[in-house]
Amino acid sequence: MIRISQIKLPVAHTEEDLLEKAAGMLRVPRSAIRSWSVAKRSIDARKKEQILFIYTLDVKLGGIREAQAVKRAKNPQISIAEEKRYHFEVCGEKTLAHPPVIVGSGPAGLFAGYLLAEAGFCPLILERGDAVDIRRQKVDRFWRDGILDGQTNVQFGEGGAGTFSDGKLNTMVKDPSGRNRKVLEILVEHGADPSILYDAKPHIGTDVLAEVVKNIRQHVIQLGGKVMFGTQMTDLLLEQGCVKGLKAVRRRAEGSEEELTIPAEAVILAIGHSARDTFAMLLGRGVPMQAKSFAVGLRIQHPQRMINRSQYGAEESGILGPAPYKLTHQTTAGRGVYSFCMCPGGYVVNASSEPGRLAVNGMSYHDRAGVNANSALIVTVTPADFGGESPLAGMEFQRRLEELAYRAGEGKIPAQLYGDFRENRVSTGWGGVEPQFMGDVRFANLRQTLPGTISAALIEGVESFEQKISGFSRYDSILAGVESRTSSPVRIPRDGRFESAVAGLFPCGEGAGYAGGIMSAAMDGMKAAEELARRYRADGSVRPA
Repeated sequence: MIRISQIKLPVAHTEEDLLEKAAGMLRVPRSAIRSWSVAKRSIDARKKEQILFIYTLDVKLGGIREAQAVKRAKNPQISIAEEKRYHFEVCGEKTLAHPPVIVGSGPAGLFAGYLLAEAGFCPLILERGDAVDIRRQKVDRFWRDGILDGQTNVQFGEGGAGTFSDGKLNTMVKDPSGRNRKVLEILVEHGADPSILYDAKPHIGTDVLAEVVKNIRQHVIQLGGKVMFGTQMTDLLLEQGCVKGLKAVRRRAEGSEEELTIPAEAVILAIGHSARDTFAMLLGRGVPMQAKSFAVGLRIQHPQRMINRSQYGAEESGILGPAPYKLTHQTTAGRGVYSFCMCPGGYVVNASSEPGRLAVNGMSYHDRAGVNANSALIVTVTPADFGGESPLAGMEFQRRLEELAYRAGEGKIPAQLYGDFRENRVSTGWGGVEPQFMGDVRFANLRQTLPGTISAALIEGVESFEQKISGFSRYDSILAGVESRTSSPVRIPRDGRFESAVAGLFPCGEGAGYAGGIMSAAMDGMKAAEELARRYRADGSVRPA
């Protein structure tokens, strides 16, 4: 296979234009290209008057030796590419007396379960929240009526926190093993748009992602796995430092609860970044944990047309889609301020999961058709900021900010125009930016929800970002808070074999502090599954009860 990089074409091009350009770079007739696929597509918008698509294309030729064609082309952008395929190897010799248990059905848990089910391990997946269809109903009710279900919400339920997000699928994780590509392929096989396989900044959208995770779950069940919704792990059963099982509470449809004892020698812990009660239980059971740095701040909204104009030179972005942005600033005080989880054409959502505490997030649908762009503007915080020595000090820091946000908005999302935030006063009305929220909103002074150092850093950051995107610091841009769930406030240490100091416990994903998004979490869950397959042999006769 021949790989051709840096194929540059104007936005309004055809498939035939792409193949003609590739053939020209190879110095072969167009008819010599027998098959082809797009390996990558990105946008070059540095020159607004001539925005380009840049392709990396994989081609196979007919009647011409590939090595000879590459040599004759004399082009550093053309090379022989070997297709790297992900391989999941089951080579363990130990026998499991019970099915492996996976706690959590977010990306880490779901993809660990998928691989184990494919290999014949028949995993049992426990999810404290509900299946995605019921989950959507409860989240919609919360946004509409303010009725919070503490077990099924934007943070908890099938698919994890990423289900109610933009569904971005890019990652900075270096991945020579092919896990990244495998995750994308699995998503496409279960309903995602094939463009995620090659777009430089792929996204899936909350509406499509909800259907995809449901399809993956059904595949796991068809292969002998089992998924138990409404089932929360409440205790870890240990014997001489080894996992022997766990206790859980399962909610019945009529509202009663059933206590379960589930034996297991191998537990994959994929609990997500918001499982605060589970963190406390694990700490009490002696599982080593550490406080870690993360970031907090607010979410900002601007008209998407304004962002399009800045990034692409026109308010209507057409085939390019709504424009994204990524911004960073180092403050004079030495803190990093940056945009995070930017949602083109999206909504700011109430992402709370605990009574009396309020957090926000960003979300967009597959079409990204909302009138606003929104992004978290966040500031790095470290254990020195938390005000305590406990491994859970960062978690308690989050809670304090969320309690302040809840009180500021009287239970509703507290919002403020940026100009009023800068001037430290409550807003009295919207300006020219049309608010796009999921959940009720109330004007408040967001300066009262954050430490003064964080507010000052955000103001300095926004003023700096104005130099990169005209209008970013406009008075009527809309702030909302508090953005506190950017990543886990803890890390659960593991060794080189992905195991905690508690034998048989395999922490992974965002909740364990080893991932920062859908892709990295899914890939980390795959690593945990790979480790189980290195230790144990698959025995399809060992099935969940």
